[in-house]
Amino acid sequence: MARIAIGGFSHETNCFVPMRTDYAYYEAGGEMPPLARRDEVIERASGSTFGMSGFLDTVDPSHELVPLIWGQGGAGGYITDDCFERITCELVGMLSQAMPVDAVYLDLHGAMCSLSHEDAEGQLLRRVRACVGPEIPVVVSLDYHANITEAMCQLTDGMAVYLTYPHIDRQGTGSRAALILHRVLAEGIPGGRAIRRLPFLLPLNFQCTLIEPSKGIVDASVAGEGGEILNLCYAAGFPPSDLNECGPAVVCHAKTQAAADDAADRLAAMVLERESAFAEPLMQPDEAVEEAMRLAETALKPVVLADTQDNPGCGGTCDTTGLLEALVRHDAQGVAMCVMWDADAAAAAHAAGEGAEITLDLGGKHGPDGVTPFHGTFTVTALTDGRFTTTGRSIGGRRIDIGPTALLKIGGVSIVTASKRMQAYDQDIFRHIGVAPEKQKILALKSTCHFRADFDPIAEKTLVVLAPGAHIVDSTQYPFQYLREGVRLLPEGLVFGGGG
Repeated sequence: MARIAIGGFSHETNCFVPMRTDYAYYEAGGEMPPLARRDEVIERASGSTFGMSGFLDTVDPSHELVPLIWGQGGAGGYITDDCFERITCELVGMLSQAMPVDAVYLDLHGAMCSLSHEDAEGQLLRRVRACVGPEIPVVVSLDYHANITEAMCQLTDGMAVYLTYPHIDRQGTGSRAALILHRVLAEGIPGGRAIRRLPFLLPLNFQCTLIEPSKGIVDASVAGEGGEILNLCYAAGFPPSDLNECGPAVVCHAKTQAAADDAADRLAAMVLERESAFAEPLMQPDEAVEEAMRLAETALKPVVLADTQDNPGCGGTCDTTGLLEALVRHDAQGVAMCVMWDADAAAAAHAAGEGAEITLDLGGKHGPDGVTPFHGTFTVTALTDGRFTTTGRSIGGRRIDIGPTALLKIGGVSIVTASKRMQAYDQDIFRHIGVAPEKQKILALKSTCHFRADFDPIAEKTLVVLAPGAHIVDSTQYPFQYLREGVRLLPEGLVFGGGG
């Protein structure tokens, strides 16, 4: 029997949005569970869709688990120093009090940046390693969008990265991490570690694992594991995180350094060979709305408009109005949109009541520059408390609380307006407020790829829309300060010459 400390601190940081992610955000929860400590970790993660959930499902029950602190922050702007230090110090403090332990498992993301630490997970792992020493195994699970750094590679003894985007294997990745930890406990700490960083950035729109080239790369990473290879991981990176080591990477932990180097070299070469294949059509709002309306005339299923640059799962504000403006301008009919974040509008709708007409400024309250509120008169067609449990493939079983929520209708467009941000990756966002998504002509979703897990089966076609938003798809537009020189800002694109 082993004594295993478990915990986590996760955030996907968009360094180019003005908002900041503070400690209160973790404490409050919403789309994610509130910050959990000790037994709360097991209570809130069990039966859900997180890496921690899968680890708990799979770890050998004969082991003693010592829960520390576990915080899931989704995506947003820089982590404040207060937030980073309070959660990290509490995690390491709990770990020091729990010593001695035989192993550590951490449920991380891999693209977290704080105001003082561009590689926040690397800093967290340094402190954990200083606490437990070099002989105690440390295994982590990471998101597919991780910017894996040299520190993350060298300070861990095993690693599992999501294999899917849209992410439908979060808990499966935690299960793989548990199996990796079992092997390390049985066979000893691996002698080899290798990381290979690819020389280009990869926009999230080009990272989907349902299609090539990402599908084949992930399949090859799985096929490369076994024998001397403990884990062979591919992470596609998160370009809006401003750090030196941003971008796709391959990491291998193996019995020997030679085995790790060989496996990492082969997979990295495969990714590099396919650089030119990363691409997806992108459309401007008016063009996309006109095409969606044309398709909807004969379609048997809804046409999806993916409002990718306002995806809160990538740090978008979840309240931009460019796509809404285009839909109303073209008098689109049978449209349902989610999620518009506007607590004031939701409160006004609740005060007015169902059936009321209210005139207000909707959305557009949190930037970026050039985005303004949408002024109009709306009918309040439904109201909820914003609490429901998801059932879709991406985040099934998650208990959601997006606060007072209203369905506001203007012309042929109905907008799910919530008090908290949430990415549109589950049909229950619509269903909980009385909208049947499969019966709509057009679905406008603030998401980049995750929506595909739950919405592709009911969609006629998906059009990716470049309405203004904080999650800028074109990496050449980011004002990088810390990115290394020489990296291509897009596949086969412009070479970065340095920040500052």
